Amino acid sequence: MKIIKDALTRAELNQAADALFGNMIKAVVDIDRKVMAVDAELHSDIEALLLEDGSNQKNLWGINLYPEIPGNDFVEFDAMINLKPSQGNRSRGVEDVKIQKEIMAVVEKWVKG
Repeated sequence: MKIIKDALTRAELNQAADALFGNMIKAVVDIDRKVMAVDAELHSDIEALLLEDGSNQKNLWGINLYPEIPGNDFVEFDAMINLKPSQGNRSRGVEDVKIQKEIMAVVEKWVKG
């Protein structure tokens, strides 16, 4: 589990995915600080790491990355930490298209290739 400090390639993500889930790696994005952390069994573990690093929970969104899938379809907006009824998000997905775009901008900043 780590906070991304240098951009990663999809190949590097794929190696990390192989170690835990095979074809997928869990990540949490802070849409305010524009940071991303990856590589844990649970999104909540990654969320805790970012909270310790100064993130605000309302800005944290869980995603799954499938590095072998081409284009932007490699990002899946699905995590228990996304259940935020007080923010109007009543599912494991990310219902607000604006927030989805903010998440994608952070992913594109940190994942290359």
